[in-house]
This record gives sequence, C-alpha cells and structure tokens, in this order.
Amino acid sequence: MEISVIASSSIDSGIGSWDLKTGEKKVLYKTCASPPHGLTAVGEKFLAASQLRNTSASSGSIFFWSWNKPQVEVRSFPVEPIQALAANNEGTYLVGGGTSGDIYLWEVATGKLLKKWHGHYRSVTCLVFSGDDSLLVSGSQDGSVRVWSLIRLFDNIQRQQGSNLYEHNFNEHTMSVTDIVIDYGGCNALIVSASEDRTCKVWSLSKGRLSRNIIFPSAINALALDPGGSVFYAGGRDSKIYIGAINATSDYGTKVFGSVSEQSKAVTCLAYCADGNLLISGSEDGRVCVWDPKSHRHIRTFSHGNGALASPVNNIQVVRKTIVGSSNKTQSSWKKHGSSLSLPPPLEKYERSGEDATDGIVIVDPPPNSDALVYSSFLSADLINEQVKELQQQGSAATEMEMERLKHEYKKSLQMNDQWQKHYEDLLQVVTEEK
Repeated sequence: MEISVIASSSIDSGIGSWDLKTGEKKVLYKTCASPPHGLTAVGEKFLAASQLRNTSASSGSIFFWSWNKPQVEVRSFPVEPIQALAANNEGTYLVGGGTSGDIYLWEVATGKLLKKWHGHYRSVTCLVFSGDDSLLVSGSQDGSVRVWSLIRLFDNIQRQQGSNLYEHNFNEHTMSVTDIVIDYGGCNALIVSASEDRTCKVWSLSKGRLSRNIIFPSAINALALDPGGSVFYAGGRDSKIYIGAINATSDYGTKVFGSVSEQSKAVTCLAYCADGNLLISGSEDGRVCVWDPKSHRHIRTFSHGNGALASPVNNIQVVRKTIVGSSNKTQSSWKKHGSSLSLPPPLEKYERSGEDATDGIVIVDPPPNSDALVYSSFLSADLINEQVKELQQQGSAATEMEMERLKHEYKKSLQMNDQWQKHYEDLLQVVTEEK
C-alpha cells in the first residue's frame, strides 16, 4: 500500500503530493485553487476539488484528476460555487456544500445528482462522513453543526410532510464552524467541532447534546482526531497545535503540542495517519509538517510551491492507494470511449424529475446479519447498463458469463424497484381508506 500526503492552496498552485514514508515529491496536479475543505480523495479512484475561480459568478466548478496525470481530466459546473467537498469511504458518493447553504449529493459513477436540500442558513464550510458512511455531518458559517442520516434524506414522504431532515441540530457556536471530526463509535459516536469563536465543542450523538466545551487562546482552524479517541489536535491561528482531551475535567485547553513555523503563520489544516501514528499539519507559510505525536518530534517538512514562492496550504489529505486490477467493475464502467482513463462523467447540475428520477436505485448497505429482501444491496440500473454495453463491445468468451450476471442483477434491480412501488401504493391505499 502506498501512503501519500496531498495538499492544496487557495491560490492557483496546484495540488502537491509526497510519499509519506520516504518524503519523495510525486505528481503536481495542476490548475487548482480550492477553498478550505474543498479537496478530497474519492476512494482510491481519483482526486476531486472545488474551485475558487469566479466565485462571484452564479455557478461553481469541481475538477477531477486521475492519480497518474497532472492535468485536469473532468470538469463539472454545479449551479453555485461549492465550498466543502467530501466523498464517502468507498468513493460511491460525493457531497458538496454550497455558498447558499444548500447541500448536493452525487452518485460518482453516473454523475447523477441524487439529492439537493437546504442544509444551513449560510455557506457550508465543512462536511464529513461517519466511519460507517451512514451519517453526514455538516458545519456552516452560521455557527450550526447538523447531522444527517443518508437513509432519512431519501424518505420522500417525510420530506413532503415538511419535517426536519436532520437528526441533530447543534447551534451553540457563536461564529463560523471551521472544522469537524467524528470518531468510530457508530450511534454512540462523539463529534468535535471547531470555530472562529475560539472553542472546540464535543457533541454526543447518542444523547443529542453538547458534552464538553473547551476554550482555546486562539481561533481554531483545523482538527485531527487521535485513533484512540481520547484526544484531538487543534490547529490555531496563532501557529500553535493544541491537544484537547475529549473527556477532560477542565474546560480550558492550554496544552501546546508544537509550533509549525518561526514566522508564526496560522495552522490551517490537520490530518492524522494511523499507519505509523503521524500527525500532518499545513500552514499559511506553505509548509506541510509531519510530526510524531508521542514525542512531539518534528520528522520532516514539505514545501508547497517553489522555495520563497511557497503557497499557503489550506487542505491536507492522507491518501492510501493500492493497485487496482482490471476486474474492478465500478472503475471499468467509468472508462471513456476510446480511452483508458478510469474517470466518471461530469457531475449533473440538477436533480432529475418524473420518470428520470426513478431509473436508478440508491445503494443502501444492509445492517449486520440481515437477510431481509428489503435490505438487499443493488447497483443502480444506469450503472449496470453501462457495464453491459462495455462487455458487449469486448465480445470475449470470458465476458459472456459476466454479461449474464449483470443482466440478472439488472433484472433484480428492476424487480426491487417494482416491489417498492407496490409497497408505496399499498401504503397510500391504506392511508386513503383510513381518511
């Protein structure tokens, strides 16, 4: 497995990448000026970043890069500028937060805009998925932190009734939310949020309320969570990295982890690599620093840019890549005609309506040990069709069996769609009779 550090800037200096173990500089992905939290690795498939260009215009832009090429490969143009951008662990969904407060959910393989909803009163500043991808947590300039269940978002009946789509609405921050992290506790997970109001707040999902409030000497720009779940790291605008105990007895966090630079430039982003237990920080002076959290020792520094022309860093991601074989069916469905690129199509601007909105089925992972048919996992019908077309073009004997399997999967998807439609009609009939 190859572990890389990638970093981007708010100015057009591309996306830098380095081998975390050796320090070797790798591909520089060109043409990127991203907002904070606007850079994400989409599974092990490719890079995506929202862009700051033409922020005064009515539309935004999201660029895709394949791993081995520096040039932008796919350009998408949402209806508004996108600030925060995040992908789930498998890279099947991409979520973007707009300057209007709207949140967009795309299916990566097809580019289809599956859902758009109004998440916040002001711009969405950060987005993060829970460890099991069942929840999405968003933060905003309005100071609120909201928790969304992906299953509930697709409950159209609840949506028509006008009830709130979010699971929790935490609004104790008095200024813009700058970063959010969530641990792996499932329904008992803890969320830590940072804000310009110089506080980090710990929220309990199970209790649905504030668990702890920690005050810092400086506004906090960035967070990283220790895998053990007992402490978090907070990057301040005073160039310090603070250590906060999630279950601390004191409300005041003053323990300093380290200072990133002699120039006292603000720490803008943090990431934690569990492989080797390393903390990575980025700052306004263009430095990307690697730390040993146990000894507080500085290990190495990467410079984003060229020497004195180093660009301020505002995004860091730790990317784990493995060699993906040709049997990867999801990637093969993205291949452009006449090209070997494994990239998806551009993201759609608008939600589909009418019949177009029901021509695919959203994948919902089944709960553990469940054999119920209603929880069966299916590929979208659009994606299966694309795979069948590719295999028909290849025409080898080996692909015939795969085609039959996909056709069977396609039939099952349509049957499931019909079954859901029948359940809906039966339920509607019961409600009508009761009235």
